[in-house]
Amino acid sequence: MEAVAAPDPVDRTREPRRRPRRRRRSFGLRTRILSTFGLGSLALSTFLALSTYNFTRSNLVDERESTAIAQVYQDAERLQSDLTSNPTNVQAAIERLGAERPLVYFRGTWTGDDARFSSTAIPPSMLTAVLEQRRPSVMRTEVDGELVILIGVPLTDVDGAYFGFPTIDDIRSTLNSVGLALIFAAGITTLVGIVLGAIAASRAVRPLVAASQAAQAIAGGRLDTRLVDSNDPDLSALTASFNAMAVALEQRVERDARFTSDVSHELRSPLQTLKASVEVMQARRDELPERAQAALDLMVADVARFQGLVEDLLEISRLDAGGVKLVVEELLVGEFVRQAVGISSAAETPVRVAPDAEDVVIRGDRRRLARVIANLIDNGRAYGGGDMEVKVFVPDAEEPVTQIWITVEDHGPGVAPSERDLIFERFARGGVAGRRSGSEGAGLGLALVDEHVRLHRGRVWVDDRPDGLEGARFVIELPAERA
Repeated sequence: MEAVAAPDPVDRTREPRRRPRRRRRSFGLRTRILSTFGLGSLALSTFLALSTYNFTRSNLVDERESTAIAQVYQDAERLQSDLTSNPTNVQAAIERLGAERPLVYFRGTWTGDDARFSSTAIPPSMLTAVLEQRRPSVMRTEVDGELVILIGVPLTDVDGAYFGFPTIDDIRSTLNSVGLALIFAAGITTLVGIVLGAIAASRAVRPLVAASQAAQAIAGGRLDTRLVDSNDPDLSALTASFNAMAVALEQRVERDARFTSDVSHELRSPLQTLKASVEVMQARRDELPERAQAALDLMVADVARFQGLVEDLLEISRLDAGGVKLVVEELLVGEFVRQAVGISSAAETPVRVAPDAEDVVIRGDRRRLARVIANLIDNGRAYGGGDMEVKVFVPDAEEPVTQIWITVEDHGPGVAPSERDLIFERFARGGVAGRRSGSEGAGLGLALVDEHVRLHRGRVWVDDRPDGLEGARFVIELPAERA
């Protein structure tokens, strides 16, 4: 066989590092609808406000400009008539005119009644147009901060020119007021659009919220949950599909539960016969040869395990059928836990009850809660190395007491974080699956623990030991109060 040369190592230090792509943040349907209405109303109100403002400004300025031009032309005709008859007294002619801020150019001399509105306020281009080219001219300009319409009219008969400075500064104030009103109206319109968007988003999302709540109810065990039929043609298909799915799921779960119950009941009779036969053989065990005794011991263990499995299956089927009725009574938690451990498969397990938990009372079904503790002890005996400790205490020493913790700690390999939810599912045994010995269960013990604790409005979970040692800690949290 020929040797193959190894490829040259690649200098990865020169490769540019790729920055991880950030996931684009997606907005919810409600946010998108609300944003659409809000931005749409803002854009529409802005467009209408600008259009209204420009239209108003154009109309006001054009009307004022037309009126001012007509008045200046009329004053120019009167002034030209006066100067034709009496060219020596320009000031008297201006005073008789009674115009607002007039300025007259006559025979090379400027005459006016306001020093601010002199020839220096007239742009050179307008002077050229009126005085040299002898054509009227109009422009808008500012004089000393005041907006005016500058109108120049040549006086052809007397070799002069007349300039008027009608103000339009009041129009600017009016337009400012109109602009503020339009901005306020645009803001109100945008707010109204946002409110309408919120209402529309709520109505649009309401069917999705109802579907989500129905799905959560079905996931919680209420398999008879259905969506209310809608007259909306767009939603009727969703409602029909969801309800059909719920019906199919309910039927499937009922079939599975019925099958489990039927199988369990059918197994009980032959199991009882088998158990009785084994007991008869066990009574005459001393008469059997050694190999037969070993086989009998294995049979006794398997029959016991088989009986426990059938009982667990029956209990599961009752839970699925909703036929479990709790016999609720007040239990002193410390005394109850000691009794439950004492009748378990590991009666020697030490129990530590905190002093402030001795007078704490829980309300629950004694038999089922004892089964919970027994299952946890059996689990620790099978997987936790056999050395266990049960503790009862009030979390965080809270007052008044509203809950109590019952923990079962072992010294086994612990439970991986990825399996801490899985082990409470039915027929799940975590990392030991596929390596089961004859003493291990079928994966229903912890599932029954979870079901019974939830029936008592509590919860159960597993985490690491708080003292840092190797092992797992199962925690039962139940509602409680002082006796």
